[in-house]
Amino acid sequence: MSAASAGTSPAAQTISVKPVVLPAPDRGDDLQVRVSAPVTGTDLPVIVFAHGFGGSMTFYDPLVDHWTANGFVVVQPTFLDSATLAVTPDDSRYPDIWRIRVDDLERVIDHLDTLLAAVPGLPERVDTSRLAAAGHSWAGQSVGMLLGARVIGADGQPGEDRTDPRVKAGVLLATTGLGGDDLSPFAREHFSFMSPDFSGLDTPSLVVWGDHDQSALSSRGPDWFTDVYRLSPGARGLLTLFGAEHSLGGIHGYRASDTTDENPAVVSLVARASAAFLKTALGVEVDAWNTEVAALAAEAEPVGRIDSK
Repeated sequence: MSAASAGTSPAAQTISVKPVVLPAPDRGDDLQVRVSAPVTGTDLPVIVFAHGFGGSMTFYDPLVDHWTANGFVVVQPTFLDSATLAVTPDDSRYPDIWRIRVDDLERVIDHLDTLLAAVPGLPERVDTSRLAAAGHSWAGQSVGMLLGARVIGADGQPGEDRTDPRVKAGVLLATTGLGGDDLSPFAREHFSFMSPDFSGLDTPSLVVWGDHDQSALSSRGPDWFTDVYRLSPGARGLLTLFGAEHSLGGIHGYRASDTTDENPAVVSLVARASAAFLKTALGVEVDAWNTEVAALAAEAEPVGRIDSK
């Protein structure tokens, strides 16, 4: 499929519909979703995008706007940890929110046809076999489980396998690393589920991290966020962002005043590189990734570096 058939240029018109509601009686709250898409184009691939802790379907417009303008449909669920839902630690669902996040992603994928139908004329323009998943921060773990990662249980063994073969590629943004002694004492006590096994993550994936992302959840330095690249057979690319912290320059919103590392150039690189990786991984544009790698390497003052394996 050519780039023209998959979408248009960064100046393309896009449309967004929210909330699209999926009934979820077993969840306690129905699942609210935003669907964004280019106005034109056919054979459009899909990205299911998962927000980090406290976010919602309205976050990450700098990425969503770029992806949709470049021919992707983006589907964003709102998880139970969203500040918009005010689910507190006293809620009986709270200890299982990390599992419910994965359930929510599966519910979205199971009901893609219903979600796409919220945008008139969109279903017949989409190729749902070209499906990717992306997630930032805690959502990196959520998405990583669909790609093949598992959570090590109290018995020291990998837990349930939630791999979804419908997901053909992934983007993992600031995804937390190994558990055990690599966690801070607070994280070991309160977040036992932060103990991943990356050995089964076989789905082609791009890992993105900031080299100044010092997490209070880890006893290690920023390189903790590269574990998924080092230890996952499916992780094909590593995008290192110079000087970036956990928000990766402010990917969660325009003029992100709540970040200490705001850098539009870094955000632009994340958007471009992730789109290029997914275009190649999904068979939309075979040379897109190599072209982006070469372009970044040729920059006089790059804000990041790409490594591949």
